[in-house]
Amino acid sequence: MPGLPIWGFVLIVIACLLIGLVGGYFLARKLFQTELKKNPPINRNMIKAMYRSMGQTPSEARVNQTMRAIEEAQRNPASRKK
Repeated sequence: MPGLPIWGFVLIVIACLLIGLVGGYFLARKLFQTELKKNPPINRNMIKAMYRSMGQTPSEARVNQTMRAIEEAQRNPASRKK
């Protein structure tokens, strides 16, 4: 009884890889969107609310300084102390 021809086997492997790649892309995209909804990135309003909750008046200069510090920490994670 002859088995599956080699070109048939290759075709099945390629089809499985394509299906896995497409499925993985959409799964990862969905998970990423869900995480962003749960944990949104920090914005100016959040920083102002943080200062208000600490009992401080949030000046625009302090908000800008905090935003720059956060952006710098995100760009250069190696500079953080452990």
